[in-house]
Amino acid sequence: MKKLLAGLTIAMAVFSNAYAQSGNPAPEKPTIVLVHGAFADASSWNGVVKILEKDGYSVVAAANPLRGVASDAQYVADIVSGIASPVVLVGHSYGGSVVSEAAEGHANVKALVYVAAFAPDVGETAAGLSGKFPGSTLAPTLAPPVPLSGGGKDLYILQKKFHDQFAADVSVAEAKLMAAGQRPITEAALNEAQTAAAWKKIPNWFIYGGGDKNIPPEALAFMAARAHSRDTVVVKGASHVVMVSNPEPVARLIEKAAKEASQ
Repeated sequence: MKKLLAGLTIAMAVFSNAYAQSGNPAPEKPTIVLVHGAFADASSWNGVVKILEKDGYSVVAAANPLRGVASDAQYVADIVSGIASPVVLVGHSYGGSVVSEAAEGHANVKALVYVAAFAPDVGETAAGLSGKFPGSTLAPTLAPPVPLSGGGKDLYILQKKFHDQFAADVSVAEAKLMAAGQRPITEAALNEAQTAAAWKKIPNWFIYGGGDKNIPPEALAFMAARAHSRDTVVVKGASHVVMVSNPEPVARLIEKAAKEASQ
């Protein structure tokens, strides 16, 4: 038995050395592209980025324009087109609508990860999905819409209600900074119909908080089941910004998606 084990060890060593000398590169780690949602910005991914970069992943936290699904998706698609490596697209909240459309037709997108995010089917809207199940308390916390000179309206969350509504499990001090720096979304974007649903073709993973007040957890569970999520993680009590309050499980699920998609 000892001779057999020794033989196997030598054989494996010879194979590994031959593979290394053959010039075959090690499997390439995908680039992680993170897309934030409404009332947030790219800094909402900071905790996740630190973990991913420490583990050797290249990361791009895109500045989602939040102007409309089609135009935002094209913006993200342009970023994806400029990346030579495989890509894992990650969307938070409305960013899920964006990545679902942006991934369409991009062969280098190997996985989609939805972080407290919408995964609409063709013809559906973020607003419609949010209202499909009871539980969202977002509407009463919105500030009066801001009219835009070019038409349409921008939506913000009232700063005094931001912590409880959007980021209840984040410290008051941090939530106050997030409220001041929140990026508005157009009212039209939340009501724009989806024209592509890449989750039907691309492997996907979901994570969300059980205490989400923006998108009802029941709606998130419905979308994950419909998309045949490879793994769905529910963080007990976490708010809508689960990636801010719980970056570790979010990063680990992204890495799991990256590894499984690479295989």
